[in-house]
Amino acid sequence: MRALWLAVLMPALVCAEGFTLTVHLTGFKSDRGKVAVALFDNAAAYPTKPEKARASVREAIVNGEARVEFKDLPAGTYAIAAYHDANGNGKMDTNFIGIPKEPTGASNDAKGRMGPPSFKAAQFSLSGNQRVTVTMQ
Repeated sequence: MRALWLAVLMPALVCAEGFTLTVHLTGFKSDRGKVAVALFDNAAAYPTKPEKARASVREAIVNGEARVEFKDLPAGTYAIAAYHDANGNGKMDTNFIGIPKEPTGASNDAKGRMGPPSFKAAQFSLSGNQRVTVTMQ
C-alpha cells in the first residue's frame, strides 16, 4: 500500500519544485534609488497593474547594474516589467499624459508604441532555471 501511495505522490512532489529566474538589469545611468521589478504571468495585468504581478521586488543598483531572482516558479509564460525609481519615492513618475519620466525596461527589451509594450512582445517561456537580461531605456 505504501508503494502505491509513493507512486501516486512522487510525480506531484517532483512537480512541486519550482524554477529560479534570474533577471540581470543593465543600462542604468546612475546608481541612485532602486529598480522595481515585477514578474507577470497574467497578460491582462501587464504592465500597468503591478499589484497583480506574480511577484515583485525592489533592488539596489550597483555600477549601473542590478540582479534579482524569483524562486520556486512553475513552468509557464511570463513577462517582466521594470522601472528605475531614481528619486526613491516608491512610484514610477510620469508626465501629465502618463509617459514615464524614469527609465523603464521589459523582458525581450520589448518596446511599446503609444504606450507600454504588450505582454505578447515581452513574454518568454520558463521551463527550467533561466536567466534573462533587461536593458533599461
